[in-house]
Amino acid sequence: MKLIRYEMGGEASYGALQDDGAILGIDGCPYGDFEVGGAAANLSDVRVLAPVANPAKVIGVGLNYVLHIEESGMATPEIPMLFVKPSTAVIGNGDPIVYPTGVEEVEYEAELAVVIGKTARNVSEDDALDYVLGYTCGNDVSARAIQRAEMAMGCLLICKGFDTFAPMGPVITTDIDPSNLAVKARLNGEERQNSNTSDLLFNVPQLISYISDAITLLPGDVIYTGTPAGVGPMAPGDVVEIEIEGVGVLRNPVVAQE
Repeated sequence: MKLIRYEMGGEASYGALQDDGAILGIDGCPYGDFEVGGAAANLSDVRVLAPVANPAKVIGVGLNYVLHIEESGMATPEIPMLFVKPSTAVIGNGDPIVYPTGVEEVEYEAELAVVIGKTARNVSEDDALDYVLGYTCGNDVSARAIQRAEMAMGCLLICKGFDTFAPMGPVITTDIDPSNLAVKARLNGEERQNSNTSDLLFNVPQLISYISDAITLLPGDVIYTGTPAGVGPMAPGDVVEIEIEGVGVLRNPVVAQE
């Protein structure tokens, strides 16, 4: 099932997106019990919103693809390298990524994003996927000059946390295996990243188990699982597309800060 969060008539709703663009209504909450009903809207008539509204946490993972680690020339992490992106960074499909004034080297990062479906604490790897609602496309937008300065001090926040630096969407797909999914990024239609989640250093169950040992994961929390090799710069006027097999394409234009 592909869950979509959309706006029509000034009201935000969840629905089940069909292959023909029809959106079926949902009775109940996606993070609890719900039933799919009849036609409620059509994709062409709505504004697609970020698939998660105001997540309590967006947790990112650095250096989590083997080939990207080799590309970076950095040491292989022994434990997941984690950071947090604020909820104010979240935008949806079609929303503009704002390139901040005075900031250099802003780059795209294609990522599989995991949406937590129910409260998770001290979850085993074997049970971890039972706590997942589904998966969406993520773009871990990063300001590299700031990132280098922050990492030199042992921190990682502003470079990942600017408003609009956490695009996600367009839907949450509930029934795919996260262990073997194609992950791609295109800049102005030109492919820049092409990999597979099979190259992850720490896979989805390992990440959920590791994080939940210390931090309670709540329904609607999102984990950006890391980016493969091929990250690169973008600029105002560019269009970035992130494609995850089984999910779809997240498309965002880049605009200069006013």
